[in-house]
Amino acid sequence: MNGSDIQTDLTRNTENSASELLMRSFFFLCASLSILTTLSIIVLLVTEAAKFFELTAPLLGVEGPTASIVDFLTGKEWIINNEQFGVLTLVSATLMITIGSAAIAMPLGVATAIYLSEYARPQLRAVLKPALEVLAGIPTVVYGFFAVIYITPALEIVFPDIGTFNLLSASIVVGIMIIPMVASISEDAMSAVPDELRQAGYGMGATKFDVSTGIVVPAALSGIFSSFILALSRAIGETMAVTIAAGAQANYLNPLDPASYLEGALPMTAAMVSLLTGDTTGGGLAYRSLFAIGLTLFVITLTMNIVSDLIARHYREEY
Repeated sequence: MNGSDIQTDLTRNTENSASELLMRSFFFLCASLSILTTLSIIVLLVTEAAKFFELTAPLLGVEGPTASIVDFLTGKEWIINNEQFGVLTLVSATLMITIGSAAIAMPLGVATAIYLSEYARPQLRAVLKPALEVLAGIPTVVYGFFAVIYITPALEIVFPDIGTFNLLSASIVVGIMIIPMVASISEDAMSAVPDELRQAGYGMGATKFDVSTGIVVPAALSGIFSSFILALSRAIGETMAVTIAAGAQANYLNPLDPASYLEGALPMTAAMVSLLTGDTTGGGLAYRSLFAIGLTLFVITLTMNIVSDLIARHYREEY
């Protein structure tokens, strides 16, 4: 190798190193921006929510009315101008919508995933899966109007006493919204199960149904549980659909009472929208309650994501 070849190789290696360093710096910047954005949101929620509570507001130099953290977390009355601020009223409505939507999305989503993964022909699957995922691209406000215009009138046939705005309609429409998430993630998990396990089941004389439900689904439990938690997190954080369908009246309802689903209520996200779009004075106690609700919602979703990760690790299968 002559001197010119050595010089060429050195130049090429230098260019590759510079290009590698540039790409590493770019990806590091992207990762840092994601982390900084998350941390900024957390700091905003914590600092603004701290101004709302009487225990922490003086530490930030906030003067004026404050709320008790105990009353906030245990109170069952949500009144704006005359205070109260019991977040359990909002949590109960959010919990009921989450339970109702889960009862719809989980079985339908898993059944859809089983069909797409185990029964559908490749040509049919190539059409059905994108068509199913189109549901996830529909604006949520459209789902809200769909619930009011179509779902609620249909429910009135079965439940004549149901209100125009009710939690049952909101639960159904949110359940429809999160079906694609459950079905898509569960189907990916089932498709990742090795065919050797299926063939072993067929070799033992199992039917298609036995293999699908007795071998494939248990082997894909990690991904299925993850899809459940992610879908429920989406249901908890849904805003416009529940704002339109569930109503704006803050009622504390018993999540274990089926009749409560026929009434309207105010979920946490709808309360936040109401505070932002209403006549609430910026910087006032009612305005600061917006961040207290947001922090509560953040803690709930964060807890669910942590639980999802723990469950996924517990049931993860390595092939």
